[in-house]
Amino acid sequence: MALVAGVDSSTQSCKVVIRDVETGALVRHGRAAHPGGTEVHPDVWWAALLAAVESAGGLDDVAALSVAAQQHGMVCLDATGEVVRDALLWNDTRSAGAARDLVAELGGPRRWAEAVGSVPVAAFTVAKLRWLAEHEPGNARRTASVCLPHDWLTWRLGGPAGDGGGRDGGELVTDRGDASGTGYWSPATGSYRTDLLEAAFGAVPGLPRVLGPREQAGELRAFGAGEAGRVPLAPGTGDNMAAALGVGAEPGDVVVSIGTSGTAFAVAATPSADPGGAVAGFADATGRFLPLVCTLNAARVLDAAARLLGVDPEGLDRLALEAPAGAGGLVCVPYLEGERTPNLPDATGSLHGLTLGTSTPAHLARAAVEGMLCHLADAFDALGLDPARVLLVGGGARSRAVRGIAPAVFGRPVVVPQPGEYVADGAARQAAWLLAGGDEPPLWETGGAERFEADATPDVRARYAEVRDTRFHDA
Repeated sequence: MALVAGVDSSTQSCKVVIRDVETGALVRHGRAAHPGGTEVHPDVWWAALLAAVESAGGLDDVAALSVAAQQHGMVCLDATGEVVRDALLWNDTRSAGAARDLVAELGGPRRWAEAVGSVPVAAFTVAKLRWLAEHEPGNARRTASVCLPHDWLTWRLGGPAGDGGGRDGGELVTDRGDASGTGYWSPATGSYRTDLLEAAFGAVPGLPRVLGPREQAGELRAFGAGEAGRVPLAPGTGDNMAAALGVGAEPGDVVVSIGTSGTAFAVAATPSADPGGAVAGFADATGRFLPLVCTLNAARVLDAAARLLGVDPEGLDRLALEAPAGAGGLVCVPYLEGERTPNLPDATGSLHGLTLGTSTPAHLARAAVEGMLCHLADAFDALGLDPARVLLVGGGARSRAVRGIAPAVFGRPVVVPQPGEYVADGAARQAAWLLAGGDEPPLWETGGAERFEADATPDVRARYAEVRDTRFHDA
């Protein structure tokens, strides 16, 4: 039985899955935690990857491997391949002002959308590089090359055995999907916009070569895994692109993911360019495109509500399902960590409609779930699509209250695939594709999916929109 490995180096942890090449059956898996915060030295990712690989039983029997990781993170390397400073992660908002400046300097959002398919916000690498140039000019001058988290890990895996990883001068590579989240690579043309990078950073550092979906990234040589020189590395990709592969999303499907961040995305045949900036016009990992809307606030809204109420996740579900739809008029605007879509990095969360009647744990729990889902429904609507169903994934999709309330808020059936590590699974599927060849990724049996339906509650969306727009229309 031939095996492949898929890695998900996310904001919170590193997961490794080992799956059968032919069927996709899970053979074993491992996990290791990442520290919290919005900046981290990349060596922490490497240490977690080693630990997760060990937890998964090693890689000696795998035939190929692929790495997926959190998008946008800024990894700066000097001329010797050493990390210049801690990587700034996607959820670090200190670059919000830099993003606003970049948009204005090019002539507005439309110009950016036309150039690279997306309008920069704080999360994008190009904004973080502008921040670095302005606030840490010494580190900017030391920066000889810039890459993304998945690029760096792939590079390390392709390095010599031992802890040194990729510091043998091997080539940095990336893929279309992850490159499309930098703000200086165009999905429509398939090329870097180094003019935009130079305008942002004041220089053009070395950039990873962008691989095609089935192009080999190198060979697995780090820490003695596999037979040296015989285990190919797939291109890897960003986490959202891998999740689309992991759930088997096809053109016409819309996927809503409830994790650390919230995302709504669709597989599309043509590139997109939203001049309003809500929709990021990404590429996917198959040669197609992945219009995507990302929010900063998702599953942790549920965590915060449970903590406030002094209950566990199951207790929050029970309370939320006890309260009526609309929570008696109590509305939660869930911008607990600022927000990316809409672009309000300094916003805070709020409750509206608090009365004696709605001052109960059940009403608050229901308002938190509905507020998070209405926020994600706004993201869904921004895609401008009308699918027959929504695929709901991520840790938040395991909530009974979310599964029960989501179809009412979204106004259409919700399908929840069998729980899994969708990003790591997508990376494993990409590794299997590298081995199998062909025009499309191999078809794997994804297991049973649950379908949830409920009567639509448009009044809940309308009340949420009224409160949201009243509070933030001047922001």
